[in-house]
Amino acid sequence: RMGVNLSRQNMSNWIIAGASLLRPLAEKLKRELLSNDVLMADETPVQVLNEPGKTPQSKSYMWVYRTGVYAEHPVVQFDYRVGRSGEFAKDYLKGFSGKLTVDGYSGYDKLESVTLCGCWAHCKRYFDDALVTIPAKDRTSELPEAKGLAYCERLFAIEKAATKEKASAEERLEIRIKESKPVIEEFYKWVDIQENKTLPQSMLGKALTYAKNQKPKLLGFLNDGRVELSNNASERSVKSFVIGRKAWLFCDTQAGASASAMVYGIIQTAIENRLKPYAYLNYVFETIQSDGSDSTEK
Repeated sequence: RMGVNLSRQNMSNWIIAGASLLRPLAEKLKRELLSNDVLMADETPVQVLNEPGKTPQSKSYMWVYRTGVYAEHPVVQFDYRVGRSGEFAKDYLKGFSGKLTVDGYSGYDKLESVTLCGCWAHCKRYFDDALVTIPAKDRTSELPEAKGLAYCERLFAIEKAATKEKASAEERLEIRIKESKPVIEEFYKWVDIQENKTLPQSMLGKALTYAKNQKPKLLGFLNDGRVELSNNASERSVKSFVIGRKAWLFCDTQAGASASAMVYGIIQTAIENRLKPYAYLNYVFETIQSDGSDSTEK
């Protein structure tokens, strides 16, 4: 930005060094995150070249955890782990006993004392994927693939209208009970009928299976107006990391991956709180160095 040429190695080393100063802030943000009782989570692969006992081609994962959209103080945290086992989520969320919105990944089932809520965007995507396999000239609203998609779209339309009206969490829950619940009841009656005449391994069959297997989780948003209909907020939070990964491709060491997780989390939290990351980081580094005794409280 200032016209000074810096090597990639220097920048990487500085981020790792800077992350060591940011650790108290990251730890405080994690405590703030876990103090909420409605969270969201997602994960995405990351390649780390030098991990003990693993080949450079092996997949590691960057997990993202964030507060729900109604949190007074939004927090986004990234957590680098060597794999995708649900045990990693269990370890990170130790002490959390609220509601967690996730996609259909079974690893989250390992969590104890946590109520899992499903993602209708994923359900919608399955029906959308099934519909696009049919030639455009043959697509009609009467196709089961189109009907399944239409049910999902009706739910999202209800949520969009509630958002437009700036409904509170309590008002949104009332709207869901009145408008969304009947749609879901009708949808699952339709799913039962379609399941008996659809090949399980077909694209439509997979959409129906997802909807049925995820039913207890997909109904979670009917019990709490603060729970989102989808996990899209988590996907948006992890998008910054995914876009960055296209440029830098991999991390060299575990220290680098952990530092990246810390910095991405702090920057995304700043953005969620409508702060300018560059100005915020300037303030944080100046404050941490000048007043180490209570800097994280500021």
